[in-house]
Amino acid sequence: MNVDGITGSLNTILTWITRLALLNLLWILFSIRGLFIAGIFPSTIAALGICRSWKEGNQNTTMWKTFKQIYRKEYIAANILGWSITLMGLLLYLNYLVMSNSVGEIPIIVLTAFYLITFLYVIVVIWSFPLLSHYNASIIQHLKNAMIIGVVKIHYTLVILILLFAVTYISLEFPGMILFFSFSIAILCWSWISEYIFKKMEAAE
Repeated sequence: MNVDGITGSLNTILTWITRLALLNLLWILFSIRGLFIAGIFPSTIAALGICRSWKEGNQNTTMWKTFKQIYRKEYIAANILGWSITLMGLLLYLNYLVMSNSVGEIPIIVLTAFYLITFLYVIVVIWSFPLLSHYNASIIQHLKNAMIIGVVKIHYTLVILILLFAVTYISLEFPGMILFFSFSIAILCWSWISEYIFKKMEAAE
């Protein structure tokens, strides 16, 4: 029996469990610090930044210090992006309410346009936050790039969606996960897939 191999594997597993639990707690803590209204978006960008550093091999990063630095640095940009997207989502929801309460049949072209815009909106939500975490650009540029990447790399967009849905579903089935792992696992999957795409795009330039 390879005791060293088993010990090493257990150590790796426990290390990652600890990292993910700490990242999850940091995300919750800093979201609460901003009263969620102003904290959830910079916390998400900070968590994406931590996951990106892990993927780049910087796995001994001081999480508290790094998370706090990214949170402060991206605080304004993350909130502008996050609330811009939130307002877009509210407008879509209001349109949905209007259509659902309208008398008579809605023209098929209107329904098609609504579903297309909703689909593009989901794409923007998925890709704009990783873009903000990875690149320096204007909010408008991030939104444009998010739409382009999301459509061109539609299969990866779907993979991210499925993974986020799976984490959400499992978390609702086992609510104990939410405090320690749900957000960190979701952000880790989200970050690593998006970073993979960004690296491929950079290598092709």
